Amino acid sequence: MRTRVPTVLLAGLALAGCHATAPSAPAATVSTPSTAVELPAPTPCAEDAGWSDPTTPRHVYGNTWFVGTCSIGAFLITSKQGHVLIDAATAEAAPSIAANIRAAGFRVEDIKTILVTHEHNDHVGGVAELQKLSGARVLARPAAADALKAGISDRRDPQFEVIGRFPPVANVQVQVDGEAVKLGPLLIDHLPNPGHTAGGSGWAWTSCEGETCRRIVYPDSVTAISDKSYRYLDHPEHVAAFRQTLATIAAQRCDILLTTHVQASDLLARLDGQQPLVDADACKAYATRGLAVLEKRLADEKSGAVP
Repeated sequence: MRTRVPTVLLAGLALAGCHATAPSAPAATVSTPSTAVELPAPTPCAEDAGWSDPTTPRHVYGNTWFVGTCSIGAFLITSKQGHVLIDAATAEAAPSIAANIRAAGFRVEDIKTILVTHEHNDHVGGVAELQKLSGARVLARPAAADALKAGISDRRDPQFEVIGRFPPVANVQVQVDGEAVKLGPLLIDHLPNPGHTAGGSGWAWTSCEGETCRRIVYPDSVTAISDKSYRYLDHPEHVAAFRQTLATIAAQRCDILLTTHVQASDLLARLDGQQPLVDADACKAYATRGLAVLEKRLADEKSGAVP
C-alpha cells in the first residue's frame, strides 16, 4: 500500500499571504515532481525507537517533507532552484535520509543548503555524508559551526562530557543571527535558539497549498540537561539566553510545529493523520514545557538535588 500525496505547490508562488521572493528561472537539473507523488505507506516505529531507526518519508505541507528517522527530525524544503535540508540525524542514518529524499521524488544532488538546529551527533551526525553527496553549503551559528568542523562540540555545551563524536563536516559557513536564508523563492527565517546548546538555531518558513499558506516553525530542543560538571547557575549569561530562546519560540506565529525529537510533539502521529497537524498554540505550549524544565533544573541546583 502506498500513500498518494497531492501535487506540491512551491512556497515561491505569488500567493496571497505566502512569505517568498520572486522566483528566478528554474534550473533544468533540479527535481520537483509535477504530478502526484507515490509515497510508501508509513512504517510503524517502536515507542523506544533509536535515533537511527529508519522510517518512511512523510509529506508535511506544501513544499515541506519529513525525511528523518523514527526518533529524529530531518526536513526537506523544496523549490525549482534547489532544496534546503534541515538536520540529518546520525551518521548511521544518513543512507536512510538520502533514500527518503529520493522516495519523495527529489534528488539529493539538488540540495543547495544544509541547516542545523544544534551541534549534537543525533542531529548533525549525518550532515557530513549528505554534504558530500550534495555538495551543499552548511550554515550554523558560531558554536555549532566550530563543532561541525571539529566533529565534536566543546565546553560551551552543557552536555560536552557525555555527547559522542560525529564525522567532521566540509564547507561550513557561519550563520548570522537573525539573517534569513534565501534560495531562489525560498525564504527561511533564522531564530537564534541558544540554551540546549550554545549554538542552537530554530527555523521558520511559510509553505502553501493552493491559496492556503501555513507558517511552519522548527525550533531547537528546549530541554535543560547537562553532564555532571555543568551547573546552569554558574552560567547566568547562558541561562538568560535560554530564557530569551523560550520567549522567542512562544511568540512565533506557528501553524505547524516540527520538533527535533519526533516524540516531543507526537510528530509522526500528526503527519499520519492520527492527531491534528495544525495547532496555533503548539509553539507556546512547547516553550512553556521547556521553561518548566529549566526552572526545575535551576531549583534543583540551588537546593543541591543535583551536583
